[in-house]
Amino acid sequence: MNKTFTITKRISKHGSQAVITIPRLLEHELKPGTIAEVRITVLKEVEL
Repeated sequence: MNKTFTITKRISKHGSQAVITIPRLLEHELKPGTIAEVRITVLKEVEL
């Protein structure tokens, strides 16, 4: 059975890398080793 979750997140910075963190609410659904498809839709771009 496929599970689907939709989250809207701001991209964070960790050192020189851009990262997306998974909400703690999904911690038990998305255990380490779980394979998930991640699709990114840009809603708003920030000018640098």
